This record gives sequence, C-alpha cells and structure tokens, in this order.
Amino acid sequence: MPPASAAPIHKVVTSGSFRLDGGSWDVDNNVWIVGDERSAIVIDAAHDHEEIARALGDRELMAIVCTHAHNDHINAAADLADLSDTPVPILLHPDDAELWSLVYPDREPDAPLLNGERLQAGGVELEVIHTPGHAPGAVCLYAAELGVLFSGDTLFQGGPGATGRSFSDFPTIIDSIRHRLLTLPGDTVVHTGHGDSTTIGAELPHLQEWIDRGH
Repeated sequence: MPPASAAPIHKVVTSGSFRLDGGSWDVDNNVWIVGDERSAIVIDAAHDHEEIARALGDRELMAIVCTHAHNDHINAAADLADLSDTPVPILLHPDDAELWSLVYPDREPDAPLLNGERLQAGGVELEVIHTPGHAPGAVCLYAAELGVLFSGDTLFQGGPGATGRSFSDFPTIIDSIRHRLLTLPGDTVVHTGHGDSTTIGAELPHLQEWIDRGH
C-alpha cells in the first residue's frame, strides 16, 4: 500500500466543539486532504491546524476549501493558512458569509466557491456543487475521475444533514440532495463531514423516505 502522502485522498479526524445558537456540542470532524505527493488541498480545516499540517507533511497546500461555515468546519482554517510561507487561499461560498463572520469577524475568505466551478488538487479535479439546506452556502465537491463526492454536512450515512438550527432549512436540503446529488452514479463514494463514508446507491432507500417527508 502506498504511503498516505501519495494517496489521492487522506482522511484526518479532529475533535472539538460545534457551537451555534448558544449551544455547544462535542464533535469529531473528518478533514479530507486531496492531491498528490507534491501538492494538495484541505477540505474543512477543523479544530487542530497542527494535526492537519502534520498530515500534509512536505506537500504544498494549494487551498483550504470550506464545505460550509459552521465553526467546526472552519475554526482551524486561518491558523493552517498562516503556517505557510506563501499565501494559501481560503475558499467559501458567499452565501455563508454571515456564518463565517461569527468565527472570523475581522477576516474575510479569500475567494468565493461558485456552483460549477472546478478546482485542481494535485492531479485531481473537483467540481463545486452548491447544495444549500444545512447552511445557505453549503457545497459538495465531486471528483468524477475518482468516483468520489465530498459531502460536508449535506449528506450522511442514513440521510441528510441536520436542519434544526439557524441558517438551515429542511425542504431546501431535500431539494439539493434530490436534484444535485442523486443524479450522480450510484457507486459514487460519499466522504462525509462526520462519521463513516457511504455511497449514493446505498443512501437511495433512506433518502426516498426523507424526500417524501420534504414534499
């Protein structure tokens, strides 16, 4: 088996707190490093920038991509970016600007993520899919050549992401999943923001029930 640094996808699990609406919950987050042995991007820099940096090793960090701006997905982004001697852009969909400002009131993301945009991570191409619902600016990242979707908190093993707090909406997340994710091949592997990975096909039976509930 090749070393983790040479694999196109490397998972790091970090632990901390999710905070919103005056509450706080302990969470484990999946941080995804995508690229090759020379360069990579980080998807959702959560909780521990030093642990993520150790996993990156000597690879050049090209960008930090945020699937959404809940604190537990971005709270290590600035410190991770600032470790580099060269500028590392932090990318976020503009619809999550208000959530971002709750964590970073004095710092803006460096560039917007827009639906249909394509990012390069080493030899991997990622398509940005805007999937609002869990958060207004939530996105998923689709690597067609690898048959992989990075779903953030939009889709999990067993159903959609939570919509019970501020800035979220259940019918919206159901529409996002139905029209933008279930159109992907059934064998697409779904790497989630928390917990175990799944596939689009494995989630279809669960999702039909949620879709029926949402309409």
